Amino acid sequence: MCGIAGIITNNARNYQNEIQRMTDAIAYRGPDSAHHEFYDNAALGHRRLSIIDLSENGIQPMFSSTKNECIVLNGEIYGYSEIKDQYSDYPYRGSSDTEVILAMYQKKGKNLIHDLPGMFAFAIWDEEKQELFCARDRFGEKPFYYAIGKNGEFIFASEIKAILASGLIKPEIDTAQIAYYLKNGYIHPHKTIYKNIFNLKPAHTLVLKNGKAEVKPYWTIPTETSTLSLDESIEKFKHLLDIAIKKQLVADVPVGSFLSGGLDSSTIVAVASKYKENIKTLVYGYESGDLNEMPYAQAIADKYKTDHHILLDKKQKISETLQEVYSYMDEPLMDSSLLPTHLIFKEASKDLKVILSGDVGDELFGGYTFYKYNIDLSQKGFYPEYLSKMILLAGKFRDVGSERRVRAQYKDTIDYHQNKVRNYFSVAEIRNLGITDEIPGQDFSFNPTNEDYNDLMRIDLEKYVPANMLLKGDRTSMYNSVEVRIPFLDIDFAEFCIQMPWQYKVNSTEDKIILRKAYSQAWTEEIAKRGKNGFGASVTEWFKEPELQSLSKELLENKNSYIFKYLDFNEVQKKLNKHHQHWSLLILALWFQNNKNHLQ
Repeated sequence: MCGIAGIITNNARNYQNEIQRMTDAIAYRGPDSAHHEFYDNAALGHRRLSIIDLSENGIQPMFSSTKNECIVLNGEIYGYSEIKDQYSDYPYRGSSDTEVILAMYQKKGKNLIHDLPGMFAFAIWDEEKQELFCARDRFGEKPFYYAIGKNGEFIFASEIKAILASGLIKPEIDTAQIAYYLKNGYIHPHKTIYKNIFNLKPAHTLVLKNGKAEVKPYWTIPTETSTLSLDESIEKFKHLLDIAIKKQLVADVPVGSFLSGGLDSSTIVAVASKYKENIKTLVYGYESGDLNEMPYAQAIADKYKTDHHILLDKKQKISETLQEVYSYMDEPLMDSSLLPTHLIFKEASKDLKVILSGDVGDELFGGYTFYKYNIDLSQKGFYPEYLSKMILLAGKFRDVGSERRVRAQYKDTIDYHQNKVRNYFSVAEIRNLGITDEIPGQDFSFNPTNEDYNDLMRIDLEKYVPANMLLKGDRTSMYNSVEVRIPFLDIDFAEFCIQMPWQYKVNSTEDKIILRKAYSQAWTEEIAKRGKNGFGASVTEWFKEPELQSLSKELLENKNSYIFKYLDFNEVQKKLNKHHQHWSLLILALWFQNNKNHLQ
């Protein structure tokens, strides 16, 4: 796990200061070492967090055996030793997973991407072809940003701040992305908050040749439905997850696992314990209240005899944590779990470099309550347009019931999922705040339908997961110099889950059906009965903190605050309700405050 940077331009050897500034800006992504390599037309930089092959043979940028190719990689190639055996004629110098990609490139060229597993963002400079080949993993676990500099330079990096540190670009705010953020709570998964800095889409490659960049997909989310029976699916589910977790336990440094006591993390620990005794587990604990997961986590830790560590909430001031997090976040993200996620990685970094996470189980196994509710709405039926108008009109004068109102407001399951679930500001509210740009839509790799409820999960895998969940995990873990691995996103396991009939995952009353059937014996009885429990605290509670109130007043009740270059001051005052809209605006205002120097 690392940070990468590069500049492709004529006379690239003259860009040593720029590359140095870029890698310095993301030094926390790789505190173990920093290196740079230069060709006439390519400058490459790398910050290393040593996980596999801790020797100097693993240093990047890494040259191929012919010195014709040079790679910078951020990520991990799971099962790399088996791939290495397939390319055994390559003269390997070390045992790193990075070198395997160079071996594959020499044999297969850009087609290597179809056979490459794992989480990754990389760039290969081919000196002979004078060509840059870049790629990002299928789900977007690892980031890749790029831009065109003031003199036509092609600039890329793991984070936006590295591109800005080059000094070669003046960023321009994209107000349409402010609107997208207000509606969804995050920036569009295929965009950035800047018009002139670009986000390479997950499952896409970029080839730069003769100053022209070609971006195209190499994988699309599966839309077929498996014909396996439920019993057959359970067996394959367990088999593939076993393989995935076993591969992700491979490292030359200690590997631990988060353990919240929920279904997903408990499953990962149960399987991991088959291959690694006394694995270190970590829970972020609240001393009291509904968010106290410590007893559930302890029960699993006892069952599997893990080396269990409780990271007790130290009641660090919310305002203090928030400002620490936004010292490194390049874009606004209103997800309140960002703060405890940062704190648990901060604590975990004292003992571990690699941690397994149970993220994305909800999107693969149907774990959210709104999936069940959406199925229930659909089975009851949404109203035709003429009837919807009548119900909504009647609702102005009397109570028509919340469920009936929802079935009238939205035309179908996709409409409800896209425009109600996790939406924080309506289009009308965004217009009142002063943003008139059209809110960008989503270009999915498939055509969502209302008949297959798997499509609700596919939408989340292409929208919410990369733009919110994976971004949150990458930034908080890497700022604390920790690598987070997500076994559920192993490509073989994930593809299998995506293609399972939705009835094996969720219905109007049950969630995570296949996970419960496959692993209920691996949990305690209390955990098996648990429902979904979010990670984080109530922002309403947070706003009781005097210091946070003071920060809010400074940023949202001061007309000179930078946010009011884009939003209407009087309309913002109406939203300071100490709830989600207030929190969203505070995050945006804090982000503007911390980044205004780039924008002036």
